Amino acid sequence: MDKREITDYEGMLTDETQNNDSDAFADCNVGTVHYWLYAPGQSAIKWDECREKGIMLLGWGEIGDLNTFASKDEMKKRMKKVYGDHSSYVNSGHATWQFLHDMKTGDIIFAKKGLNGILGRGVVESGYEYDPERSDGFLHVRRVKWTHKGEWKIQHQTPQKTLTDITPYGDFVQQIKELFDDDLLDREEEEVTIYPPYSSDNFLDEVYMDGESYDNMIAILKNKKNIILQGAPGVGKTFVAKRLAYSVMGVKDVNRVMMIQFHQSYSYEDFIMGYRPTAAGFELQEGVFYTFCKKAEIDSDNDYFFIIDEINRGNLSKIFGELFMLVENDKRGLELQLLYKKEKFAVPKNVYIVGMMNTADRSLAMLDYALRRRFAFVEIRAGFDTTGFKAYQSGLNHIKFNKLVACVKRLNKAIAEDDALGEGFCIGHSYFCNLSPESVDDRTLSGIVEYELIPLLKEYWFDESAKARDWADELRSVLR
Repeated sequence: MDKREITDYEGMLTDETQNNDSDAFADCNVGTVHYWLYAPGQSAIKWDECREKGIMLLGWGEIGDLNTFASKDEMKKRMKKVYGDHSSYVNSGHATWQFLHDMKTGDIIFAKKGLNGILGRGVVESGYEYDPERSDGFLHVRRVKWTHKGEWKIQHQTPQKTLTDITPYGDFVQQIKELFDDDLLDREEEEVTIYPPYSSDNFLDEVYMDGESYDNMIAILKNKKNIILQGAPGVGKTFVAKRLAYSVMGVKDVNRVMMIQFHQSYSYEDFIMGYRPTAAGFELQEGVFYTFCKKAEIDSDNDYFFIIDEINRGNLSKIFGELFMLVENDKRGLELQLLYKKEKFAVPKNVYIVGMMNTADRSLAMLDYALRRRFAFVEIRAGFDTTGFKAYQSGLNHIKFNKLVACVKRLNKAIAEDDALGEGFCIGHSYFCNLSPESVDDRTLSGIVEYELIPLLKEYWFDESAKARDWADELRSVLR
């Protein structure tokens, strides 16, 4: 790209901003990662702060929170009023508008200085934030992970704007990207964390499940992309979910696994995005699933796991919104217009969704049938008879522990045969885990029986108090 092409590019941006806030330019790459050139203040005066704090700062702070402006024209009028009418503020208004609306999580930033200098490369990690506490006028903030920091020169001049979307100019983008592909460059390398490997053997060593059940679960997960682990309390659903993720990824990388919990008040605004109250009014904030998907989109060569505890406690139609369809395996990568933002969004193919639901909680409504067909359901059962639990039990070598486990297995048989309950209410093995030969004693076992199992039985048989009392007596008797 020669200097004339850069100049033409500058002109194209200027023409677009004069088109009464036309969004044609913003739409040319909707749904893709954009590349931006960013000047951190005049003569890069804010670069050291940006680099140290992991942020990018935009000036024109005296005009206030950018969320209060409905158009670029409003921004430009405010700039004229605050800074004087000696300028049209076309470029300034366009930059602030793009900083607020067009830049998105996952975009790549190249910090620049002057006409030929590049100071670093980063990845956008947050939406727009307004910081009225700053006293330097740089009140507009986005969080950025700066992956490269140093000083490089490029052959051609960069655009002389504070913020410029250079995505349409592939040759120019490639020229800058190549600066960071040379391992011989004198730069600050991004720290690389080495995570311990994690295989199916590790999973089976830690989780009381047989190999065939594990293989079936993996096959279903990879085919469906979305599964729900359902089971009674104490079967270790949360424990299974995290280690299932690690075993598929092959490493115990906690940064590629996110866990949240649904509840009755959880909403689309929490999950995808929505307007939240601030000191200055309301601002658009990105939700956890949106941010997680953008993170996974950048790292498309690796698998990511989004785990939802108590998935049946939320209003799923309300929470997922227009993403109702996009979570399906064959719809991954398909883009839909978001509700609150002029952006098309897709669920990446490398994102797996693992939900968990307690089958013994009778206060919860059934899952929405439309969403139910988008998930495969895997029953997690009590693992008392698995090889792993038997080895654990043998290692404890405690007579009363063995008697208590045997009693719970008889109790589970009675629960499974009860027409009002069934297998979904059986007591899980995790009530008896994490003990050692030194810690297992009469007091510990009695505590499990009195304060965990018996209250649960009273809830199960709240209308059959005699049955609950009989089983409570039997549990107590094995510890005498």
